[in-house]
Amino acid sequence: MNTDEVIQIKEKSFSFTDTVAAVGGIDVSFCYQCGKCATGCPLVHEMDLTPTQLIHAVQLGLKDTVYNSKTMWLCASCLTCSTRCPQKVDIAEVMDTVKILIQREKKKATVPSVLKFSKSFIDNLKLFGRLYELGMIAELKLRTLNFTQDLAMGIKMLKKHKFNLFPGISGSREVRKILSQVRKQEKA
Repeated sequence: MNTDEVIQIKEKSFSFTDTVAAVGGIDVSFCYQCGKCATGCPLVHEMDLTPTQLIHAVQLGLKDTVYNSKTMWLCASCLTCSTRCPQKVDIAEVMDTVKILIQREKKKATVPSVLKFSKSFIDNLKLFGRLYELGMIAELKLRTLNFTQDLAMGIKMLKKHKFNLFPGISGSREVRKILSQVRKQEKA
């Protein structure tokens, strides 16, 4: 490997790490790979990269490795990783930041159903001001085209009155205003 190749790799790694820091406000350089985040994560068994590995990939500037991972899409945002970090690296915020960057660059989500769920949830909040579960599920089924998946469970929940048949509409204007302010902050 010649010197030019090494310099190009370093330039790429600095730009991706700096982008994550600029967008999310998180300096991943403090992470020294202790692994406490991964040992506390309740979903690590579903992930292709542990939270520790994802942070390391960000540190190294391995943008393609990070973007092609399903880890951040499977993150439950429970903040266990962030609270366990002895260096106070907000790992959950890094996961959110990576998802924002992927969407800004119009890249495909590696677990598209998670993104569809999030969009259905937000659209439901905008419309009703609070979560109307049955409406959100209907919208999610339209987005994913998985009409019969979980149907038996849904029928059981309806029978036990776990879903409201009709939405309660309250505060939708306020929720839309809050979401509008969030969008403005994300663009800035």
